[in-house]
Amino acid sequence: MLKVYLDASTKGNPGPSGGGLLIVGEDLHEQHAFVLPTLTNHQAEFAAMHHALEFLLTKEWQDQTIMLYTDSKVVAQTIDKNYTNNPDFRKYLEEIQELLPYFTLLIVQWIPESQNKGADHLARQGVAKALKLQDRR
Repeated sequence: MLKVYLDASTKGNPGPSGGGLLIVGEDLHEQHAFVLPTLTNHQAEFAAMHHALEFLLTKEWQDQTIMLYTDSKVVAQTIDKNYTNNPDFRKYLEEIQELLPYFTLLIVQWIPESQNKGADHLARQGVAKALKLQDRR
């Protein structure tokens, strides 16, 4: 079983954004900080979820039992209900829905921010990378 902790961060709302993934399994501990485009905080959480699913597929871990933890209630509830009436989130939900059938068993669960500090730290690193890229332009 893999435990995947996911978070996103933005500098401003909207603003430069980043995401973080902390993946823990038997004999496995991976950390990833990644850049996201300029987004609102909720959009960044959805984009980070999509990025996480793509990353897991790239690693060919889709046949494992995966617990994916997020501190975004909006993302967790939207995926759980498989519905959003917010037009800003609909595109993200559709992109996520396209990837979910590839996974044998993937459970998305909300956790409080206090239990997601590792992914939060990585997401902040992702924002720092985004800001450096922005400064180069």
